[in-house]
Amino acid sequence: MPSCRLISFTVLLAATLPAQRILIRAGHLLDVRTGQEPADQTIVVTGDKIAAIAATAATPAQPGDREIDVRSMTVLPGLIDVHTHLTFGNDFDPYNRLSTDAVREALNGVRFAKVTLEAGFTSVRNVGASGYSDVALRDYIDAGYIPGPHMQASGPPLGITGGHCDNNFLPAEYHATSEGVADGIAAVQQHVRQNIKYGADLIKVCATGGVLSKGDDPQASQYSLDELKALVADAHRLGRKVAAHAHGAEGILFATQAGVDSIEHGTYIDADDIAAMKQRGTFLVPTLYLIDWMRENGHLPAMFQKKMVDVSAAVLQNQRKAIAAGVKVALGTDAAVYPHGLNAHEVEVYVTKLGMTPLAAVQTGTINAAELMGWSGRTGALEAGKWADVIAVEGDPLSDVRTLQHVRFVMKAGIVYKE
Repeated sequence: MPSCRLISFTVLLAATLPAQRILIRAGHLLDVRTGQEPADQTIVVTGDKIAAIAATAATPAQPGDREIDVRSMTVLPGLIDVHTHLTFGNDFDPYNRLSTDAVREALNGVRFAKVTLEAGFTSVRNVGASGYSDVALRDYIDAGYIPGPHMQASGPPLGITGGHCDNNFLPAEYHATSEGVADGIAAVQQHVRQNIKYGADLIKVCATGGVLSKGDDPQASQYSLDELKALVADAHRLGRKVAAHAHGAEGILFATQAGVDSIEHGTYIDADDIAAMKQRGTFLVPTLYLIDWMRENGHLPAMFQKKMVDVSAAVLQNQRKAIAAGVKVALGTDAAVYPHGLNAHEVEVYVTKLGMTPLAAVQTGTINAAELMGWSGRTGALEAGKWADVIAVEGDPLSDVRTLQHVRFVMKAGIVYKE
């Protein structure tokens, strides 16, 4: 009996003691909403959340506090990439793609999730993976078994027979079809429900052809408007957003009219697309740095190379019009088309080639991306009550956004992963 009373007292004492605080002593703190950068601020972290932010002089350490000194750096919220493929590597040899199964994809994800997190991206959407390997990856990260960003996972992307999201590499005798292929209204509804059954946080649909695929045309729409409307209606009714891979103008318009939440790539976006996206508040996810990387480092098979050249020649002039018109933009990279961990180069492209201000470019990967993910209450800004997702860089990102390519400190949900 005495030992039982001692155990009960110890548990009661532990329950009444204050949780250990972490005090992040910042040189400057970037408010991504206003662009203000006050000096000598302290972020108070308790558990996995930000408890308070105050002047360092007004936040003395208490017994048991842990202090993290980044007084020489600028602190800002962890970055968000809404278009990643953590389970893929950037090898586009068709044989490699055919020989990579869902198990190998999941193992790829273990590697690339860590790389992405250490690059300063504390949240991502994974838009397309085989065998629900991204769902498994998300669950293992959430359980604390492996390091990685907060994730939303789509599972297998939906696409038409012979389209961008089908397997078009094998001859007819093999009857090879990708697991997300669905033709007709009933089929797309069933696949939406199936993906949700197996853990998808969002639905990815291929509304047009693509670049890194055989036998399809990036400018050609794939799904009919009625099919897309049925797909989106089911997804939204079941609480899931829809990301539409769409290069061609007609496919962008169909997807927007159907009510998708984001247009991924948007290469041939035109005036009608822009007007519809503005009216509906549809996000554009540009995925542009891959063009520069491919130009300098890419060695694509011939069946992909011509399409990559055509898309690269058209995308910037069209997307500048969308930016100038005020279409909402969230940062997405298509990481896996180039090596994971280079995600922050996307921000530089938005400034140098789309004409965004540094603050607007940073906002695409913070508050805008959080809004698209439905996570504005959780992340995207350094504010009390949000996850303690914090990064630090040398210098001032608003003077030189390239500083984001060299993140020195990473905290995700109160745990330090890079210091």
